[in-house]
Amino acid sequence: MAGLSLTKGSNLSLTKTDPGLQQALVGLGWDPRSTTGDAFDLDASALLVSASGKVRSSADFIFYNQPAAADGSVTHLGDNRSGAGDGDDEQILVDLTKVGADVERVVIVVSIDQADTRRQNFGQVRGAYCRVINQGTEQEIVRYDLSEDAAPETSMIFAEIYRNGGDWKFKAVGQGYATGLAGIATDFGVDLS
Repeated sequence: MAGLSLTKGSNLSLTKTDPGLQQALVGLGWDPRSTTGDAFDLDASALLVSASGKVRSSADFIFYNQPAAADGSVTHLGDNRSGAGDGDDEQILVDLTKVGADVERVVIVVSIDQADTRRQNFGQVRGAYCRVINQGTEQEIVRYDLSEDAAPETSMIFAEIYRNGGDWKFKAVGQGYATGLAGIATDFGVDLS
């Protein structure tokens, strides 16, 4: 069963749509570049963001080299270096029962590795999407297909899972950054030094 499809800027209550949801598997996918040149390597990451709009520490930046949050609430399930094949290219597991009370949002980001060197951007990526699956039932709850042209952007906030009162919600963000992953990380207070 396919989940609900959202457009940029819209949101959905995960709690109301799937009341039993405890472990949200965020699946991210894309199709590799179809022109000649260097292969694309897109990388998914997650930021645990507090009410201040920033991470609590650099430990809240989850990616292939730091694959799990200290509290086990968010886990990166591995790096896919090509985007080849069907289905999700990378997945991030968010255990909603373990997310710290001082974390308001889990921001899902995808960046293009070595974008500047390879002269690559999201305008050259096809079929990019983000979806949330209930890990327990394996049912897709919601999906966001990124359809807009993002020519200069080398990284993008795909979506976020956030608290609203006692509910967890999903928002389709689709905000691009021409400054790469470093630009996003800096905006959210990650110390990259």
